[in-house]
Amino acid sequence: MFILMVIIFIIGYLMIALEHPLRIDKAAPALLIGVLTWVVYILGSHDILNMVNDAGEFISRAWAGFLHENPEANNHEGMIEFIAHHEILHHLGEIAEILFFLLGAMTIVEIVDQHQGFKVITDRIRTTKKVKLLWILSILTFFMSAALDNLTTTIVMVALLRKLVEDKKTRWFFASMVVLAANAGGAWSPIGDVTTIMLWIGGQVTAGNIILMVIIPSLFTMIIPLIILSFIMKGNIERPVSKDNVDIVSRRQQIAILILGVASLLFVPIFKTVTHLPPYLGMLLGLGNLWVITEILHRWHDKRKRVGTTGHVGTENNEGKPDVQEKLQVIKILTKVDVPTVLFFLGILLAVASLQSAGHLGILAEFLDDKLGNIYLINIAIGILSSVVDNVPLVAGAMGMYDIQTPEMVQAITNPEAHLYAQHFMVDGTFWEFLAYCAGTGGSILIIGSAAGVAAMGMEKIDFIWYLKKISLLALIGYLAGAGVYYLQMNLMGHV
Repeated sequence: MFILMVIIFIIGYLMIALEHPLRIDKAAPALLIGVLTWVVYILGSHDILNMVNDAGEFISRAWAGFLHENPEANNHEGMIEFIAHHEILHHLGEIAEILFFLLGAMTIVEIVDQHQGFKVITDRIRTTKKVKLLWILSILTFFMSAALDNLTTTIVMVALLRKLVEDKKTRWFFASMVVLAANAGGAWSPIGDVTTIMLWIGGQVTAGNIILMVIIPSLFTMIIPLIILSFIMKGNIERPVSKDNVDIVSRRQQIAILILGVASLLFVPIFKTVTHLPPYLGMLLGLGNLWVITEILHRWHDKRKRVGTTGHVGTENNEGKPDVQEKLQVIKILTKVDVPTVLFFLGILLAVASLQSAGHLGILAEFLDDKLGNIYLINIAIGILSSVVDNVPLVAGAMGMYDIQTPEMVQAITNPEAHLYAQHFMVDGTFWEFLAYCAGTGGSILIIGSAAGVAAMGMEKIDFIWYLKKISLLALIGYLAGAGVYYLQMNLMGHV
């Protein structure tokens, strides 16, 4: 049963990768593996949860922790209780945070888009040269994702791309570089990526140090692929011809909704810092505020149209606008939110959660530690693995494997090699900084390897195989280049 869980995950992963040849939407196999891995887990709970390693410890750390708190639960009923009422609810809570965050961000972006807020930006981007536009959007994405986060930034930038690039395959290139730039930008900011947030909150890194030490490697992760594409990409883009050429709302309203939407997104990290509540609550608060404001705005606008300045019923040259105003209501805009992408997230995260709970990811982490034994190689491997398996449980596994070393603990180690090795695990140690870089940027190697990639894949229907052929090598080169820059940086500082 333990092996069967992995087999189901691999088969489902292949179905997602072959979405276009199979003509089955990726959300369907994602949901299947999300449920089936848990079914196999609970049916084989007796064998899976009783598995132990060479040291006689349970393979599932979660089960070991549960037994420590509930020693009487080591029976069939206790195992069912553990999986069905403890682990699923625990992981579902974490997954719900991501899904609600995603829903809130997508809805805010859709509200801005439907009110033509992005037209204010796209009207100012006049270049049609592919290479120049690619650099502009990538650099903008890099710094935006540090202030917001990589998922929100990707949703915003992909919405912008739809207004700038007509050809689907060209837009896929741009969207893929947005994913790469968003992940690179999120890696060096304490609020730019879920894994960096985890390390920051967990006390492994501090905000100032992670910015200082990881920004240059992250920048190279983006710049190297951009330089390569600058020699490959030729010609100009063709902009889409759309009804955005006709303003359905006034310029003042476009600017107002754009500012409100961006402010709602920027408010999220502030909300989290001030209240210490999960980011999705800040996103939902921003959505609620924007919803109320747009409803009031439309009601006031409709009233002005019904009663003109003379006090008589009139349209003020807004023929046909009542229908437009109705379409701009949030209740209508909600129908445009990409639900299949949300379900795809749900399935993938459920499947990964089952592998984490059963102990598969723990075994993987221990295998890397035993076989590699070098903090740089371990982290590079974790980054590459994060392109296949979600980086959140991988980082969580690494955080669980290694304790934060205090100066007193390190000072007490007499063996010179062990003393030097332990220093890497202190607060702001090399291991934690490099883990933030690798886990944050390694997911770009495959389109499914990061939340940003999954969002872009869902919004633009990017083909997995196309990304693998066209972008994966570029992302890998950028990833290794950034890793090399970090190692060189540490070497120059004498920390290697």
